[in-house]
Order: sequence, then C-alpha cells, then structure tokens
Amino acid sequence: MENTRKKNATYLNRAEANKAIPDKKRYHIWDSELSGFGLRVSPGGGKSWIVKYRVGRLGRGAQVRWMTIGPFPVIAATDARAQAQVILASAIKGEDPASELIAKRNEMTTSQMISFYEEEGCYIQTGARQGEPMKDETKRYTLARLKNHVVPLLGKKRASDVNEGDIERFARDVEAGKTAKDYRKGRTRVIVKGGKGAAIKVISDLSAVYSFAMRHKIVGSNPVLLAKVRKTANVSERFLDLDEVSAIGTAIKVVEEEGANPKALNIIRLLILTGCRRNEIAGLKWNEVNLNSAGLNLDETKTGKSKRPLSEPATHLLQKLYENRQPDSEYVFPAERGKNFFVGTKKIWTRVLKKSGIDHATLHSLRHTVASNAAGSGESLLLIGAILGHANARSTQRYAHIARDPALHAANRAVTPLGNALDL
Repeated sequence: MENTRKKNATYLNRAEANKAIPDKKRYHIWDSELSGFGLRVSPGGGKSWIVKYRVGRLGRGAQVRWMTIGPFPVIAATDARAQAQVILASAIKGEDPASELIAKRNEMTTSQMISFYEEEGCYIQTGARQGEPMKDETKRYTLARLKNHVVPLLGKKRASDVNEGDIERFARDVEAGKTAKDYRKGRTRVIVKGGKGAAIKVISDLSAVYSFAMRHKIVGSNPVLLAKVRKTANVSERFLDLDEVSAIGTAIKVVEEEGANPKALNIIRLLILTGCRRNEIAGLKWNEVNLNSAGLNLDETKTGKSKRPLSEPATHLLQKLYENRQPDSEYVFPAERGKNFFVGTKKIWTRVLKKSGIDHATLHSLRHTVASNAAGSGESLLLIGAILGHANARSTQRYAHIARDPALHAANRAVTPLGNALDL
C-alpha cells in the first residue's frame, strides 16, 4: 500500500536520491521543476525513477498513467530526467507512451518476463508482509529455480502464448528430471535437482511471476492457476517421535566421540530444543540471546524480526556455550575460518541419521517435531505459533489434526463410561 503522506518537492539529482530514507511504506518524492518526474522509494531501500502523466488533453478527467524509467543508481539522475522529459513531451502531444510500452511488453518471451520480474517484482505478493522485498536468500533461490527450470523449457516461448497445457507438460518434465544438471561454475559446484519437490516449488514461483506480469499488462491471464498440476506439497510433515529423538541423541554422542565438529552437533541439539529454522540457529548472534529472560530476539528471519521463548534445556545449553564462547566473534557458532557463521551442519546431520538408523528426516523435520510434540501435549495453536515464530496463523494450522488428539482422548475418557451406562 502506498504511503500517501506528502513529501516536499525538490530538485531531483544524485545527492537527493542518495539522501532518501526508506519508510515502512513505499512513497514518492516529486521533482520541483519537471512536473510528473519523481523518485519511488521502497521499504527495502530500492529506489526507482518514475513518471506520472495524464492521457490526452482532458485535464483532470483524463486517465492517469505511471511509468517506471528504471532503478537508481543504475540510471543516473540526469539520464532519468532526460527520459522523463521525452515521455512527458509525448503525453502533451496526445500520445500514450505507457500504452506503447505495454504493447512491447506483450511481445516479451518468458525469459524476458522473468528478467523483468527480477528487476521489479521480487516482492512478497500476499499476506501481512505484502509489498515488502523478498529476503535475499529467498530471492536468490527463487530466481535460481526460475532460471534453471523455466528458462530452458519455456524461455523462448512468448509469455502471453504459454497455456495450461504448456504448464502441465513443463511440470512433468521438471518432475522427470529434464532440467536436472550438475556442473562447475568457476570454483563452485552447481547442482540442479528435478523431481516432485522441485516441480512444486518452481510452479509456485512461476505462478507468482505470472500474477506480477498480469498487473503490469504483460499477459492477460495466469495459466498456472487453471493448469492441472500440484501447486502445494503434502500437508503432512515428517516429524520424529520420542524414541527417534532418543536415537538421535545417542547418535550425536557417538558421532561426537568420533571427532565430529561440536558446533554442528550443538546446532542440531538446539534445533530440537527450540523449533527454530536451521539458519536461525546456525546464524544466531549473542546479541539475539537473552539468557536472563529465556528468550531469543531474532533480527532476521523468514518473517522479519521475531521473538521466541527458550525452554530450560535450550537455555542451559546456551549458557554452557556462552561460558566457552569465542570472544572475537558475534556468532554463537562462528565459522572455522573467516567472520561468518558455521555452515557445515547438513553433512554432520547425514552422519547422525546414519548412526541412528532413521530414514527420510531432514533438519527441518526437527522443527516439525517440536510443533507436533507441543500439539500432542495439548498446547493451543496460538502458543505453537509463538514457539515457532509464525507470522500467520495459517502456517500453524497444519498441526491442527495433532492438536485435536488430546481433546479426543479426553472426550473418550469422559464419555465412554456414559456410553457403557447406556449399554451401547
């Protein structure tokens, strides 16, 4: 939603653009000399040059058009001003530059549409955080999936020509592994996986791209919505029972005795004791830990800033880690080299799983384990959401079937004697 508060007009140049400070909502700064020329400032810090004009010569009754010239500082203030003058001059003559641009966009290939989405569309489109920029990691993974799966299979096809059948065939091809590859890019190994999970994720990404493209008049409809493809993963999530958690605990001790990195093992322990996401613990900083109030004040999560309660076992483990902390690092689990945080947990987790004899569990399964155990103990969905740091109650709803179990047992205990008395 736009921030409608007025900003004083000023002569827009590089210095003024640099001075513009992001606000909670997107806002515009208008030029004091060239009417209709402005700078859009987004909550995430992105800045773009824009033009606003009215179509034709009907005055205030004419339709208002908005055009984005391009991002600052990629496009210099002087270049943006010159382009704005051309656009506004065309509008004065009765032309409609925005319509001409829309016509050109209608010729976009799917690959070009994805490039445009990368420049303008990587914002959250629904929910309470609508309009906020994607987290850097989310943006990186989203664009990687689009470029690795969509571009090879649909990239050359005109975006507006892609239909439901194309989407269904695309999903089958990704699931079958046609876009999977394993190669080196410089010193980095790049692995692109196919399969059902990859297909579901990239279909969701592509649907968001088409929704964005519809709002920008690039396409007239979203073919993903009507395509007969899976758009969500299974509701049921893998979680561990207490016997499996006990097996994990034993395996951790065995792997620890074999010399595995204790940072990885303590990250796994804390994931089990907190229900946090992997990088929320791996990247945890000491200034986010409050041992006195038994809580975490996380600065950066999937849903923004988040407060989480700390159980007694988690507080006890963090207290021991604090007593032996590395004084020159802000991280609870600093990297072995450099100033970042430790990132080698997944390899150690594979070893732990092998020792424990447990199959088909990921580090994220530990988060579901905390939630399912809380639900099975009779905790409300509201409190489960607070433990997990859910910003949206719908995210916690997946555990509703587990939360109902204690009530079902209670109902059976209370009503079964009554049924017996009725001789049923």
